[in-house]
Amino acid sequence: MEKVEELYNLIDKANDQLYQLWLSEMVFTWRWWLGVGLTIIPWLLWFKFRKKESSDRLLYVGYFVILISSWLDLIGIILGWWFYKSKVIPVIPAFIPWDITLMPVSVMFLIQYKPNISPYIKGTIFGFTTAFIAEPFFQLIGLYETKQWEFVYSFPIYLLIYLVSNHISKRNSFQKI
Repeated sequence: MEKVEELYNLIDKANDQLYQLWLSEMVFTWRWWLGVGLTIIPWLLWFKFRKKESSDRLLYVGYFVILISSWLDLIGIILGWWFYKSKVIPVIPAFIPWDITLMPVSVMFLIQYKPNISPYIKGTIFGFTTAFIAEPFFQLIGLYETKQWEFVYSFPIYLLIYLVSNHISKRNSFQKI
């Protein structure tokens, strides 16, 4: 048990150092402002352009995407597969604009846009765009750095997230409480 406490103290010290780095070198930089914008603007667009009668169902799907993407992102960070060079909030290891905004809002828009198109086609478009355009772009502008991860690994994960989300959005098993 002493080793657990010792390791926790190392993590605590690293978190303190990361917070100091965030205060001195990240907050209010152009990358930080970009992160803030990417966190807020997509949600504002979604609130304006969403299919209003489907808001609850879409938010249910969005919450699922937030949980899954945040969990997978945290696993990738812990395993050393990638890390983020900029953070909107210093105490959360994952990249908030990606996990809490861009992923769920993109999925919700895709589900409501042309709902008769095959979910496999939409999922493939989502997976391809996210894995081979968005991730490399975020790496190019210095927000994201891969260590032991290839963009091609992300494609089936994004495809599966979309397909499960689409399936959830079609559920009609809710009853009144």
